[in-house]
Amino acid sequence: MKKIVLIIIIMSSLFGAKAQQNNSIKILAASEFNEAISNNNIQLVDVRTEQEFKEGAIEGALNIDFFQQEKFSEEFSKLDKKEAVYLYCRSGNRSQQAAAKLQEMGFSQIYDLQGGYMGWPFKN
Repeated sequence: MKKIVLIIIIMSSLFGAKAQQNNSIKILAASEFNEAISNNNIQLVDVRTEQEFKEGAIEGALNIDFFQQEKFSEEFSKLDKKEAVYLYCRSGNRSQQAAAKLQEMGFSQIYDLQGGYMGWPFKN
């Protein structure tokens, strides 16, 4: 019985590690996200509504509303899929959904702000 449990643990560890290596979506804490976006040549996207965006946003962000799916796909198709894209929304829920959609669209480096704009400590 112990051998079976050990084999199951080893197999799940191997397959779990492999799944993490293939995952192109990374969730970053605010400090990591801030450091990463300090480079001026990045694709930073706010996936909230236009009204939410107008109420405050991270400097340099492009607004592509996740709820407007046709426009969302159209606007993201203009971005470089080979370059990293940094996403955020209000709380982290929409940006997670957007990240999954971008992964389906072929983006390979997707970074999502943990806790969204509500948890962003660097507001002006």
